[in-house]
Amino acid sequence: MTVKDQPFLPILLGSDMNAYGMARSFHEAYGIKPLILGRAKLTATENSKILHFRAIPRLNEQDVFLPAILKIASEFKGQKLLLLACGDDYAKLIITNKSKLTPHFAVPYIDQKLMERIVLKENFYNVCEEFNFAYPKTALCTYETKDTFTIDFNYPIIIKASNSVAYWNCSFPGKKKVFVAHDEAEKTAILTAIYQSTYKDNLTIQEFIPGDDSYMRVLNAYVGKDGKVKLMSLGNPILEEHSPEGIGSYAAIINTFDEALLDKVRYFLEEIGYIGFANFDMKLDMRDGQYKLFEINLRNGRSSYYVSASGHNLMKYVADDHIFNKPLELTYAKDKHLWLIIPKGVLFKYTQNDKLKKEAKQLIAQGKSTNSLFYKPDFNLTRWVKLMMNNLNYYRKYKKYFNNKGLS
Repeated sequence: MTVKDQPFLPILLGSDMNAYGMARSFHEAYGIKPLILGRAKLTATENSKILHFRAIPRLNEQDVFLPAILKIASEFKGQKLLLLACGDDYAKLIITNKSKLTPHFAVPYIDQKLMERIVLKENFYNVCEEFNFAYPKTALCTYETKDTFTIDFNYPIIIKASNSVAYWNCSFPGKKKVFVAHDEAEKTAILTAIYQSTYKDNLTIQEFIPGDDSYMRVLNAYVGKDGKVKLMSLGNPILEEHSPEGIGSYAAIINTFDEALLDKVRYFLEEIGYIGFANFDMKLDMRDGQYKLFEINLRNGRSSYYVSASGHNLMKYVADDHIFNKPLELTYAKDKHLWLIIPKGVLFKYTQNDKLKKEAKQLIAQGKSTNSLFYKPDFNLTRWVKLMMNNLNYYRKYKKYFNNKGLS
């Protein structure tokens, strides 16, 4: 089946693990190959026969983005096109240019006004107050206040960029996705290093919620074009990545369920007029038993294939809704499944929660585990060798970086 013979064409922006998981979901649901547009090929989407890839340098910049996407629309004119972002920068560009894109594509995203209300972390916490979500004690550091900035809560603290897109594009020695500072001197060193780079936007400073990776929760939701939530799936990460660029990204997740939490988030999404994918990161604070909400991403999460792996294909929801106009009922996912992108040896060595480690072993024994990058219909020797090399590299990275979230 050629691209133009397909019933529709998903166009995915990004070339990382998320893009591959989305492509795999489309292939599993409809037997089709999405067109993936990215700035460069990455291991996850290389040497794959379930997708078509095109490299477009600087695709994440406005002056390149809109002409390039409209050119794609022209090339596939007359075909049903579904435009989806695999990362924050592309989601923001789609939303910013939504009025110019909707004549050509199905665009399952919120409008710019709502994006501005919730995309910056400091704005998001105002929304949390409004809807009674708990969140970590939070302060805002600006470029102008960096030298005098103080906090009124205890160390350790989390330091992260409020503007993830701008932060992605900066570089400096010791750069990490998220930092943990244990005292005033470490905080000052981190702020200085960040602001000596090209990044001049705000930094979100938060109290560190006690507990290892297994206290995190990730929630992926799909809200239909009618403004009603159609699917919600809660995951319990049991191990995160610990490399500088990967801190905070999940490496292994087991599906879990909390009806009260899902009800609360569903009400929030429907009340604010949300549509499309939403991805929440939060942590269970055992001091008060509350989930502390960190952020909402305006797209499905990097690890969201855990939803499809458990039997609820995320991409089928968006395509059935926007392409085939099928009615969708509300589903709260409950099925247990282990999703992972790391070798099992790494998982069992570094997972600190013994109960979840035992559950992971049981799910593996029951055949209920999936590494989204290893997909049987996409097997070829070149891809397999590269993925195996990448897998082996996790042993080195965890040995070097595990629990190191400082500047050094």
